[in-house]
Amino acid sequence: MPRSTAGELVYALGDVHGCYGLMKSLLAELARDWAQRAAGRRPVLVFCGDYVDRGPQSAEVVQALVHLKRRADIDLHLLKGNHEQALLGFLEDPVRGGPWLRFGGLATLASYGVAAPDGSEDSLFRARDELLDRMPASHLVLLRDLELMVTIGDFAFVHAGVRPGTPLNAQSENDLLWLREGFLDVEEPFEKVIVHGHTWLDERPQLLPNRLGLDTGAYATGVLSAVRLDGDDLGLMQAGRQRAAA
Repeated sequence: MPRSTAGELVYALGDVHGCYGLMKSLLAELARDWAQRAAGRRPVLVFCGDYVDRGPQSAEVVQALVHLKRRADIDLHLLKGNHEQALLGFLEDPVRGGPWLRFGGLATLASYGVAAPDGSEDSLFRARDELLDRMPASHLVLLRDLELMVTIGDFAFVHAGVRPGTPLNAQSENDLLWLREGFLDVEEPFEKVIVHGHTWLDERPQLLPNRLGLDTGAYATGVLSAVRLDGDDLGLMQAGRQRAAA
């Protein structure tokens, strides 16, 4: 059955994870593409979350997103990922949020020039306070304003996945940010085609009839992926040292 984007020209990008160079290269490719295809339309850009952690340039990635939000020639949607949730949790309570440091947070601290804590409560609070001192207010505002879901035509964009059998407007935040089991193994159609990140296998995105998984592990594979959605047309675009066949 043909899919609709309600007349919109949409580009969705997978998890960046501090890979600023890849994001910059991919955005340049997308800009070249929409210059040829937009035909007067303002392109819609949807980032599927996980901008920070693991890669070396989380601060630069967030700053680039701040600048993108100021552009009037694109319609930008920034989804919240589980790594942004974890970062915000650390800022709120560095002791309870301390586990964030073990799954990528140390790289984010380093990108803002903050030394790694030694694990003691005092050092965790020191790292939190120093991160708040060094993080521009515009970065914090952006992180706190991230969206959980965007729907355009026959597509719904989330970070991780959706719970089958639950209406899209009733999905829990926890599932939208963390879900894998019970979503990735479903072959039946969802309410809409789900476009997501969060889970990667290799440098090839998972382009299936019921979902489009765009995370290609940029920080590990060196490949960042995006799709162009224009009505029923789907185009794969990638940046990195190697590119997967569509």
